[in-house]
Amino acid sequence: MSDDKIRVLITLKFEEALIDRFNAISSRLEILHRPARSYTDIITDVWESTEILYTAGIFPPQDAMPTLKWIQSHRAGVDQLLSIPLLENHPDVQITSMRGIHATNIAEYVMGFLLMFGHRVPILMRKQTQKAWEDDRYTRYMPKQLRGATVGIVGYGAIGREIARLVKAFGGYVLAAKRDAKTVMMPEAFRHDGTGDIEGDLFDRLYPPQALATMVKDCDFVVVTVPYTPETKNLYDERVINAMKKGSFLVNIGRGGVVDEEALFAALESRHLGGAAMDVFAEEPLPESSPLWTAPNMIITPHIAGNMDDYDVKASIVFEDNLRRYVEGKPLMNLVNRELGY
Repeated sequence: MSDDKIRVLITLKFEEALIDRFNAISSRLEILHRPARSYTDIITDVWESTEILYTAGIFPPQDAMPTLKWIQSHRAGVDQLLSIPLLENHPDVQITSMRGIHATNIAEYVMGFLLMFGHRVPILMRKQTQKAWEDDRYTRYMPKQLRGATVGIVGYGAIGREIARLVKAFGGYVLAAKRDAKTVMMPEAFRHDGTGDIEGDLFDRLYPPQALATMVKDCDFVVVTVPYTPETKNLYDERVINAMKKGSFLVNIGRGGVVDEEALFAALESRHLGGAAMDVFAEEPLPESSPLWTAPNMIITPHIAGNMDDYDVKASIVFEDNLRRYVEGKPLMNLVNRELGY
């Protein structure tokens, strides 16, 4: 094994204890911790000599890193990263993401909304402001329990698999759609112990994306988790939305641009859908002029489903594992496929 130094540049702020952990992996590592707001905050010589870049989105011009071999993104989504000019000069550079780091808290977010919709909480909250106590409340607010309900999951990655595990714990049925319906095992990626669906045996039926309209007609709830790529742009379109079971519910925590927002608004207005929760939108922040703000039984959150107070600690675990793999010449975890876009 080579004894050459491996220069690692980290452009975001980390606690020094975490930096010390990275340094302890190997004497070959030279960790440069340079929190930056712009690429100009880091001198040219550092960019030119860096082999590994860990960043949340700080990149120099495309010809500034001749020795670059690996980029570790601090984010799970990489649709914006893949368009940076730097990558044009580095077609062989490995890219890894934080895929899977959000799985447990986003799955909790999703389950919260499934339970809220199923137990009519959004309507009940509005009735509270009206100080209303209806005589027909036992029929008007009849719940749709998760036990026995059918939940469709569009995208069966780390988040989708954790949602499936939780739905199964509630006694629900899981229908899943994934790009490669022939491969059910979880690819090597970050996963919290005891979570997800490694073997791919928690769903009751599996569909290819082309069969979404067939899948959703049987679902009481549908959750969209797919990333934004050329293949998934407007994937959940008017045809699919109109195929959903009348009175069913939609939750989107994937990416904006995947769900047709005009078709969603029309389905809510017509009461074809019972409700929807959206954390991501084609344009963010969601413009004040968007009709979704006032759509019936619509819940809007400002792209915060992945928030967690220990993000940096969890991210450091992914990076530490990958650094060790890199030094030992082993395959990296959470590798991004540039052609697929994630």
